[in-house]
Amino acid sequence: MNRVEFIVAPDGSTCLDIKVDGVRLQELARRVELACATDEEEAEIAGGYDGLTPLHEVCWPSRHFLGEPALSATDDGDTVLLGCDCGLWGCWPLVARVEVAAATVTWRDFKNPYREAWDLSGIGPFEFQRAQYEASLRATEQV
Repeated sequence: MNRVEFIVAPDGSTCLDIKVDGVRLQELARRVELACATDEEEAEIAGGYDGLTPLHEVCWPSRHFLGEPALSATDDGDTVLLGCDCGLWGCWPLVARVEVAAATVTWRDFKNPYREAWDLSGIGPFEFQRAQYEASLRATEQV
């Protein structure tokens, strides 16, 4: 099983960041995207993501990460996990299919809808214990 951390950025920015097994999701994406971006002579765009805003759409009690996406890039059931590093989630999103079961939550089929030729199959799939997943998500509740 993988472990997820949903983190409201403590650096004064107002975005929700994600770590999987202790590594920022942006870095996991960058590792996979680098070959594709380099082939296009644009290595600098690999992993060019940031956490999500607005917080009320993605932090608890939002069901965004529980199979009811508030932010979707293609309206085909995808869930936006990261937005563009420019601050707009729809500009350059990293999306995946989020499957919620009784005991687990799985992220699979990662893609960037603006780079459909990029093979992101090297990201995930990630399977999380639902109790741990929801506990981390609940900790994002804005007071």
